[in-house]
Amino acid sequence: MKRAKHVIDEIMQQEIRPLLAVDIIEQLHRQFALLSGGRGKDGAPIITFPEYSGFSEVPEEDFLNVVTYLTSIPSLDAASIGFVIIIDRRKDKWSSVKASLSRIAGAFPGNLQLVLVLRPSRFFQRAIADLGIKLHKDDFKMKIVMLNSLSDLHGYVDKGQLTRELGGSLEYCHSQWIHHRTAIENFAMTVKTTAQMLQKFGTDLAETELPNDVQCTKDLLTAHTDKHNNLKDELKLALRQGTTLFGCIKEQAAKSENHELNPDEMENQTTVERLLAQLDETENAFEQFWCKHHLKLEQCLQLRHFEQDFREVKVSLDSLMESLTSLSDIGDCVARVEHLLKELKTLEEKAQPTVEKAQLHALHGDQLIQSNHYAVDSIRPKCVELRRVCDDFSNESKKKTDVLTKSLQIHMGIDKVNQWCESGIYLLASQAVDKCQSQEGAESALTDIENFLDSAEKNQLTELRNLHNQYEVVLSEEIKGSVLKALKRLEDVQEMFEKRHVSLKRLSAKQTRPIQPVAPRPESSPKRPSLKNTPRTTGSQQPLARRASDNSNSGKQPAEVDLNKKKNIRKTKGGIKIEVMHEESQGGSTHVVVTNETEESLSNRRRHIMTELIETERLYVEELQSIMEGYFAEMNNAELSHLIPPSLENKRDVLFGNLPEIYEFHNRTFLMELENCAEKPELVGTCFLKRVSP
Repeated sequence: MKRAKHVIDEIMQQEIRPLLAVDIIEQLHRQFALLSGGRGKDGAPIITFPEYSGFSEVPEEDFLNVVTYLTSIPSLDAASIGFVIIIDRRKDKWSSVKASLSRIAGAFPGNLQLVLVLRPSRFFQRAIADLGIKLHKDDFKMKIVMLNSLSDLHGYVDKGQLTRELGGSLEYCHSQWIHHRTAIENFAMTVKTTAQMLQKFGTDLAETELPNDVQCTKDLLTAHTDKHNNLKDELKLALRQGTTLFGCIKEQAAKSENHELNPDEMENQTTVERLLAQLDETENAFEQFWCKHHLKLEQCLQLRHFEQDFREVKVSLDSLMESLTSLSDIGDCVARVEHLLKELKTLEEKAQPTVEKAQLHALHGDQLIQSNHYAVDSIRPKCVELRRVCDDFSNESKKKTDVLTKSLQIHMGIDKVNQWCESGIYLLASQAVDKCQSQEGAESALTDIENFLDSAEKNQLTELRNLHNQYEVVLSEEIKGSVLKALKRLEDVQEMFEKRHVSLKRLSAKQTRPIQPVAPRPESSPKRPSLKNTPRTTGSQQPLARRASDNSNSGKQPAEVDLNKKKNIRKTKGGIKIEVMHEESQGGSTHVVVTNETEESLSNRRRHIMTELIETERLYVEELQSIMEGYFAEMNNAELSHLIPPSLENKRDVLFGNLPEIYEFHNRTFLMELENCAEKPELVGTCFLKRVSP
């Protein structure tokens, strides 16, 4: 822009001529003064005043304008030498000569070197002219040479510098001269006008504030481009005009005999060449400035597009980040966590196009920076911001995915523990006490207990504690409480199983004896009839001792004994008489009746019965305790209220009735009384009799 401004200023600061040919075109056409282009011997420009009958009638202003205009045409170097004036008054009078000399002497604007006067050819007028010159020579204050003929003139000026009217060979056409002068001046004015337009347009461009939005920037770019194209057309038109004018001047040289231009024509050609050069240089300088300005406008448009896209992407990213932040819940159950993970994945899929767009936009910003964009300081922070938000979203998404995944593992562990505990409690409740009294039943129940305890290790239930310790930092207090509660429940159930395991282990380790029907009194008792004479009711499946007792009590006549049955009676070393009955018709089944025992044997048997009675009571108390702690107490646990069906809420007393009183009675009263009778079995009856209902 500086170079363009310098060139334009140079054109603008050129001397502004007061007159143009078009301004005095009528006066020039009168042809009372000519600038033929000839030069004196020392190169002085020649102005010719040809014979013009109405010269004295030419207004002073017109004369002055024409002379001033003619003296302004030669170059400063030529004008500084001085002008040679040729006044042709061969057909005129002395008065005309005098008037011409007076006008020239009084109003010639240039430097006069010599005035050559072709005096009147008539004798009388010539004599008057000679006398007049002698008398008024000092009045004119200029060098005047009176010439009698053209040959005298040729002695001062070369014929080649004189027109044909003055006996010379210089080609001159006044109308063509006016046309050339008009064209040259018009071209010069075009160059000046174009320079002014370029200067104004350049000033407008330099002072234009760049818009802040896309549409205004587009409009400004379009307007400036249209204005530039218009000025470009004006420049092309001016160049075409100058080129045409330059061709006409050269064509004039081709028409001359020696194919040369006179000095004035040479100066015209030089002037046109100079104007063309100035115009070309102005165009180049302006194009350089326009390229920079156009580039800046395009970069401004790129910047506005970048800023607009940045705002749109930033709003979308902020919205996605807000949605991601709103997913603060880490779930309170497996289904909820799985739902949250699904929502998070859906959000990530929804955000993927926006994140990719943001990354591409940041890459576009990098390209703008690499292309030396003028707004690097504005673009770079936005690229950094876009990448930061994308990274924040990605990191936050990964963090939430990690937390939710850990939460899912924790909740699955809690569910696994709870399911195991519920199954365990169900298993404990399903083991009937009466079935565990036998060795076989106790061993079967013990196997179930051990297998179930082994399943805890197989299901990696203890892994929940490891997960709790490992993820404790990211877990909420609520989940921590749920984990600790589940672990506490696991410990409680495992403790219940351990207690059951110990009890069953103790029961399975006993050497239980066969259950034998025992007669209410010895066989030798006088009140008991002999088993030999006691008939058996046909079809009866009861032991003989019991039937004999029943028959003796009933007093009825016994039925005949089945002849298919055989009876064996053996005596043991201790004096106990054992009667063995074989019932052949029933597949060889055997009935054993103890008919006599020693006191030692009876004592041992009583002690064994008492021990078994006490152990059974203890096991019963333990089962009641398990029910009280595992079910009765947990019915009022607020943390487990969601596991209770609505139909059972607030109905603990209906479900368990007076179970607490039963437990308190057996635990604190009846079991202690039985334990006190362990060494005195004969007192055990009172434990039952004193509580018999009336």
